[in-house]
Amino acid sequence: MPPISLAEPTGRYLSFIEREEIALLHAQGHGVREIARRIGRDPGTVSRELRRNAATRGGKPEYRAVVAQWKAQQAAKRPKNAKLADNDRLRAYVQERLAGSVRRPDGTVVGGPVTPAWKGLNKPHRADRRWALAWSPQQISHRLKLDFPDDESMRISHEAIYQALYIEGRGALKRELVTCLRTGRALREPRARSRNKAQGHVTADVVLSERPAEAADRAVPGHWEGDLIIGTGRSAIGTLVERSSRSTILVHLPRLEGWGEKPPVKNGPALGGYGAVAMNAALMASMAELPSQLRKTLTWDRGKELSGHAQFTLDTGTKVFFADPHSPWQRPTNENTNGLLRQYFPKGTDLSRWTSEDLEAVALAINNRPRKILGWRTPAEVFEEQLYSVSATGVATTP
Repeated sequence: MPPISLAEPTGRYLSFIEREEIALLHAQGHGVREIARRIGRDPGTVSRELRRNAATRGGKPEYRAVVAQWKAQQAAKRPKNAKLADNDRLRAYVQERLAGSVRRPDGTVVGGPVTPAWKGLNKPHRADRRWALAWSPQQISHRLKLDFPDDESMRISHEAIYQALYIEGRGALKRELVTCLRTGRALREPRARSRNKAQGHVTADVVLSERPAEAADRAVPGHWEGDLIIGTGRSAIGTLVERSSRSTILVHLPRLEGWGEKPPVKNGPALGGYGAVAMNAALMASMAELPSQLRKTLTWDRGKELSGHAQFTLDTGTKVFFADPHSPWQRPTNENTNGLLRQYFPKGTDLSRWTSEDLEAVALAINNRPRKILGWRTPAEVFEEQLYSVSATGVATTP
């Protein structure tokens, strides 16, 4: 065995003297918490030390201070090869979830917009971006534990993935794959979110304070949040997100006949595709296939596109409520989802060019990304459980 160093480390790391004390107390039969109390360390530190640095050559783990010191020094050596560079299977998994293709339900690839070559510039503004599965590094890291519960080689931290993307020399992943991250930044920096400017007027019986209490705690499925994401030329896409499962529905809002040909008429129909009548029809078509138990309420911002909410409620049985002015945090699930969708539909681009099939493909990609709030399950998995639960009662109905 190569010689070990007995130099005193910083207070963050165990010293050789502490390891001798751990070996002695462990041999005397003391538990982890008792050892931690005596040497003034956290029990987790002692537990990891006994597990990671025990001698195993004899066939079973046996903790010895000298062996433990040597193993700790070997693990601390730098530089070390990046895990993604050494593990081809892990690298393929990470790259597929990060940069994989968006697909329709039948498996065909949706190409998305044609984008220029990556030039290493920081966050792209008002330009098309590549469509990809675009799981975040944190989603990839935690989903590995669910997909490979018994394979310890298929583990990597989200920070290691970020470093593989942002730090030159960390190996395996190409720098241009930063465009597959939600922000698309070439440099790391804190996020900044723009504020929604709510507008419009609603009556007192449909304000958020009148919404049923069961919608607030997310325990009961069937309560939705909605909004529009706006593009150039008064193009828009409607977004609906179920509060419990975080499942997303994208509402296709094509421009109406005469757009760009007829001059606008004051108080006339909105030809952009999201006037009150067109919005009601599109929402009804999107939610019609859901059981009535899974479309109880809809919370919207104060935009005038849903000024026909009373008729929508009569036609669907879904009660509409409106958030307070300048309060996007009252629809947190929808605001978060709209931020995710901007990776596929950036500001400053024409959203009317995408077909309903394209929107379905993007929704499929979003709904199959694991979420931390769902225990790293996907919204699609949770929503499927809700549908099964509703159908099991034998009273699932649609109008």
